[in-house]
Amino acid sequence: MSDLPTRTVTFLFTDIEGSTKRWEQYPQQMRVALSRHDAILRTAIEENGGYVFKTMGDAFCAAFSAPINALQAAITAQRSLHAEQWIEESGSVKARMALHIGVVDVQDGDYFGQPVNRVARLLSAGHGAQTLLSGATQELVRDTLAEGVHILDMGEHRLKDLTRPEHIFQLVVPDLPSEFPPLKTLDNRPNNLPRQSTSLIGRETEIEAACALFRRSDVTLATLTGPGGTGKTRLALQAGAELLEEFKDGVWFVGLAALVDPALVITTIAQTLGVKEAAGQPLIETLKGYLHDKQMILLLDNFEQVKEAAPQVDALLKAAPSLKAMVTSRLPLKIYGEKEYPVPPLALPDHQHLPPIERLTQYEAVRLFIERARDVKPDFEVTNDNAPAVAEICVRLDGLPLAIELAAARTRLFAPGALLTRLSSRLKMLTGGAGNLPARQQTLRNTIEWSYDLLTEGEKQLFRRMAVFQGGRTLEGLEAVCDSEALQVEGRLEMDVLEGVESLVSKSLLQQREGSEGSNGEPRFWILETIHEYAREKLQEGGEAEPLEREHALYFMRLAEEAEPHLRGEKQVEWLSRLEDEYDNIRAALWWSREQRDQGDADAAEIGLRIAGAILRFWYVRGYFSEGREQFERALSSRGTSGAEGAISQVDVGVGGAARAKALNGAGVLACAQGDYAAARSLYEESLAIRRELEDKRGIAYSLNNLGIVALEQGDYAAARSLQEESLAIRRELGDKRGIAESLNNLGIVVAEQGDYPAARSLQEESLAIKRELGDKQGITSSLASLGRVVARAAGTVGMGQPQLKQAVLERAATLFGAVEGILEAMSGVLYSVDRHPYERNVAAVRSALGEEAFGKAWAEGRAMSMEQAIEYALEES
Repeated sequence: MSDLPTRTVTFLFTDIEGSTKRWEQYPQQMRVALSRHDAILRTAIEENGGYVFKTMGDAFCAAFSAPINALQAAITAQRSLHAEQWIEESGSVKARMALHIGVVDVQDGDYFGQPVNRVARLLSAGHGAQTLLSGATQELVRDTLAEGVHILDMGEHRLKDLTRPEHIFQLVVPDLPSEFPPLKTLDNRPNNLPRQSTSLIGRETEIEAACALFRRSDVTLATLTGPGGTGKTRLALQAGAELLEEFKDGVWFVGLAALVDPALVITTIAQTLGVKEAAGQPLIETLKGYLHDKQMILLLDNFEQVKEAAPQVDALLKAAPSLKAMVTSRLPLKIYGEKEYPVPPLALPDHQHLPPIERLTQYEAVRLFIERARDVKPDFEVTNDNAPAVAEICVRLDGLPLAIELAAARTRLFAPGALLTRLSSRLKMLTGGAGNLPARQQTLRNTIEWSYDLLTEGEKQLFRRMAVFQGGRTLEGLEAVCDSEALQVEGRLEMDVLEGVESLVSKSLLQQREGSEGSNGEPRFWILETIHEYAREKLQEGGEAEPLEREHALYFMRLAEEAEPHLRGEKQVEWLSRLEDEYDNIRAALWWSREQRDQGDADAAEIGLRIAGAILRFWYVRGYFSEGREQFERALSSRGTSGAEGAISQVDVGVGGAARAKALNGAGVLACAQGDYAAARSLYEESLAIRRELEDKRGIAYSLNNLGIVALEQGDYAAARSLQEESLAIRRELGDKRGIAESLNNLGIVVAEQGDYPAARSLQEESLAIKRELGDKQGITSSLASLGRVVARAAGTVGMGQPQLKQAVLERAATLFGAVEGILEAMSGVLYSVDRHPYERNVAAVRSALGEEAFGKAWAEGRAMSMEQAIEYALEES
């Protein structure tokens, strides 16, 4: 046997595919087969200079000094296993194998460090008889391969450790199997588990316990409880990753930390799952229907601040037999059937009777401290001199992961002994502080306080001020809000924002994440909820909260209004994505507006109205009908002025009149989308009255158009035609091309309902020509959908003696509908209610009339068309 390799080590991990089931079926035969398997593995490893440092059941863990030796051991073992004559009943033994190289620590003949975790994750991605290599291993062995052996590039994949993706390679050996199913990675099941910037240290026991809990058929809800900073979220994410393969519809992370309103929990779950509201149905009922047959885990994070929503979660679980919920909260939900799992602190050594230094890292708290210290000081080592201080730091911090990470981030400046001195004195001073908190929570609070006190004045100022944001924050937002020129009394920041952000990230008080598609690669910065609470307290204590909250609301009002014109154009996907990123902040701004309005602040009231009015299309396209409508109703519920409630007065016109009219209109659009036409009509009429008083012709035309849509939906075609014609006349007078095209489209729909299909087609074609000129892709799809409806309705006028002609007309309608669907999908767009509801009815009618085969063929032809091809097809003489 070779000596135990140290420092830079190549690992070969193996296990047998499907062994558990075969043990249950053929225990005697498997005993014989496993004995032979073990002999083959051990021989291949030891003859190639490897060291077997651990076996667990049928799994082998081996270490090598040279990567080529590890590779040769894998090849030898796979060839021997393939050539072996196995007992027929037990079947052939197929071992999956994985190789990875890295720097590790050694203690008591075992290895510790991230490379060990990484190779285990890599192994779990493979299949029996498959050998996988990490990118680092492939780089070192690719030039030394034997003849006929080559390496297949499998691309980048997310492993279950949730950190960086791994570039995975497969070893291909002549005469051995080389075709396998897709790798079992996070990409293989639907999920949104967020990538983590650091790896999880330890917690193997807790992960196994949490997974075992969720595998029980009688458990549908389990709550991971504990004070802030115990690592509940990270543990839940890892457990979710481990369970992913067992839930075909995935594991979905629903972050609730930024919510203050329990009513938004169902909305947030729906948004996470991409569930759109159905007209005339409460969102929770739509969500129940969607989840009913799903085999899925919802990971609801930071539930304690929205605990009143617990009955709604219970209702979802009762409606979906295969749905489970994993909750993180400081307190249990107290729902019948809930299983609570208190998350313990990390394992600690006895600092008064320390084990030998080589065994110290077996304690999770110490390992975490070392890993995080190396993040800021790569050459950090535990020595005989500093081991007592490291152990005592972990003990004094009660094994709380967040507290340990904050302390370890300071090793860049302080040696463990100096760190302990500063930390100890600070904790002793602060223990008399928040006495009503649990002991561990006091410890964490004190650690954050200690970290805060070590900041420069400029860093403290930025740290406090950035607490005004909810969810994430961008550099642009931080500069605009925290260093606004309007902060006259409080003053500008004492340091550059970028410099301050970099410093706070390095001190673990701020986390950096990649931005979404709409952010142009700009990073977003997050504060863990426990730290955010502390920062918010400091902001309140310093008297800076009120002016900063106003600046925050103004910034997001400007952002919303900047986004508004782009929510229809070529950049709509980018801007919708950007608003989604900032939605927690937008919600916070709307909340602030209502709070200030109720205290008589008319300016704040107008800010809320302007934000809501600007993001109407965001709510509509994302399907957030109920939430958007509720936000409008709250913004409109009181004027913050002396005007009588519900009255239209000069006060309305003078203070936010235009903004109020726009918000009323927006509320009407969402009411209409939900099929609540009576409410929509009332809102549109109030909006129209304000706009007439303001002599806002463009707004008047818009309100008339929307009232025409309501009349159409209610079947009053004469009123609908009159309203649309009046709207069109005003828009022609103004030369508003986009508005003219919209009115022509809507008037065409009304005329078609009245049975005049040639006139309807003419109106739609004129609308389409204008939209084509404007490059309005969303509008073009609306006109194409309307033309499809005209064709479909016209099919009903074809005589009974002309079945072939009727078939052709219906096929034309199906082709147009398919084109609309394909274009919308390509641009991530949706149809407005005036188009969507009749469109869906006509699609269903054409499908029924044609039959599935003919409809499917025509639909597929349409979906394959480009936008220009679809336009030309629509304008052809039929």
